[in-house]
Amino acid sequence: MTAAIPPADDFCRTDVPARPPGRLDASRCSVQARERADSGVATAAPLSRWLLIEQPGPWGRQALQQSRFDAEVAPLLAQRAQREGVRVLLVRRPGDRLADSGRRWAYADSRPGREGLWWSVRSADADLLTAPWDGSVGTAAPGWTYLVCTHGGHDACCALRGRPLARALPSPGPADVWECSHLGGDRFAANLLVLPHGFYYGQVPGDGGLVVAAHDRRQVALPWLRGRAGVAAPAQAAQHYAREDLGLLGVDDLPPLGVTPLPSESAGAERWEVTLAGPAGAVVVVTVESRPSPETVHLTCQATTAGRVRTWHHLALTTRPGPVPG
Repeated sequence: MTAAIPPADDFCRTDVPARPPGRLDASRCSVQARERADSGVATAAPLSRWLLIEQPGPWGRQALQQSRFDAEVAPLLAQRAQREGVRVLLVRRPGDRLADSGRRWAYADSRPGREGLWWSVRSADADLLTAPWDGSVGTAAPGWTYLVCTHGGHDACCALRGRPLARALPSPGPADVWECSHLGGDRFAANLLVLPHGFYYGQVPGDGGLVVAAHDRRQVALPWLRGRAGVAAPAQAAQHYAREDLGLLGVDDLPPLGVTPLPSESAGAERWEVTLAGPAGAVVVVTVESRPSPETVHLTCQATTAGRVRTWHHLALTTRPGPVPG
């Protein structure tokens, strides 16, 4: 059984030929965000475990439920994912909107020290209800896997900016690049997720080659880095500013050790002291503050009401020696 695609999702319908979702005119959320110079710092998702399901063809706004995935299995799978704290993403080859699926699926873990991504093949969608999500099955991906959000059924900017990036992104092989369903932060399109470490990038320029080149060196591409999945937002912000100040770009640099709330002097603002593990046993302490934007803006192309965004600000950074072993 297949799920019906709502007619309102025009370019995701199955009863008409696929067509472009429009143009990047001034009304688009990603165009407006770039004009405002919105910062994507500290906007990576909180979950750090992933289920990738190969599902070519159209995706509606709710990708898992509004695709060719088994409609009876979809809600049960969503329930399991919620219980286990796993993010479900549909994936497909760039440009292969209606291609036959290899019925691949993968489990990915972005938690520090457990990073990995393992590919398997399902005989039926229901197999995913009982398959282990722990890396104990499947073939480990040898390098980085790049997921580009192209989910036009969720927001047109994701398709308009994401599809060209997915087709052009340079990588060692075609198995390393996939289109994916909604990543979040539509106004930062083109959005890119690099697994297994879970680094989010936004407003990725050109063909994404600068991001790929950085990860080939096991470094982050800081100008477009939104943050690392599973890391608390204050720690994401602190890591970003510490990387900027100290020039520490390694993917494993500056792991967070603690986040402590502090009193804030501004109405609506929130302040934290974040402790990070620095090089050679040093400890890096960063004070960051989050403030609501003074103006309200439309955060997605489909938003009917305006909202405020939180902006992050670097207040202080100190480095001190770590504890002496003894």
